[in-house]
Amino acid sequence: MIRLSYPFSEKAIRALKAGEAVSITGRIYTGRDKFHKFFADGGKLPVDFRDGALYHCGPVVIRDANLTIEQSEQSNNYSVVAAGPTTSVRENPYEPDFIAKSGVRIIIGKGGMDAKTLAAMKKHGCVYVQAVGGGGAIYADAVKKVAGVSMLGEFGAAEAVWHLDVVDFRGVVAMDAHGCSLFDAVRETSQKVVSSLVTTAFGHLGD
Repeated sequence: MIRLSYPFSEKAIRALKAGEAVSITGRIYTGRDKFHKFFADGGKLPVDFRDGALYHCGPVVIRDANLTIEQSEQSNNYSVVAAGPTTSVRENPYEPDFIAKSGVRIIIGKGGMDAKTLAAMKKHGCVYVQAVGGGGAIYADAVKKVAGVSMLGEFGAAEAVWHLDVVDFRGVVAMDAHGCSLFDAVRETSQKVVSSLVTTAFGHLGD
């Protein structure tokens, strides 16, 4: 297990290799479809992502029930009850440019991203960390504090940029800054296995 602490240096990120398990501690920010589209259309980033982490996630967040509405509006006293990853491929059109311009070092999500994003990671020093789908409650336990939220009014709770302070948030480096992708490796291996099975099952037809 490789432990990473915010801010995430380029040196530490470039040292990671696909397949390595990581534990992330510090500040991460969520961002989904509306956030990426907003940025692509020229919107100003609401937080500084340089040497930071972007989490493809729409967390389930509740306010402290002991606070009045007035008190809760004046504080960031929120609790996260679920924080599982969302599918990352929807952000493929936007992510290479975001990586280049924001200086982000870690993208967290599920399902992987495309070749253009992998190339941007290699060029700028960024990795993709695969989080476990269906592990929303486990990842919520890693969130120790909701430090703030941006664009809540514009995007709504699921699409807002939540500022999460996490401890021991775990995942696997699935795309590294060397151009290696576990998703590509699994795809190639699967194709070879399928091809072998087809040949074994139907090869005799050509005899």
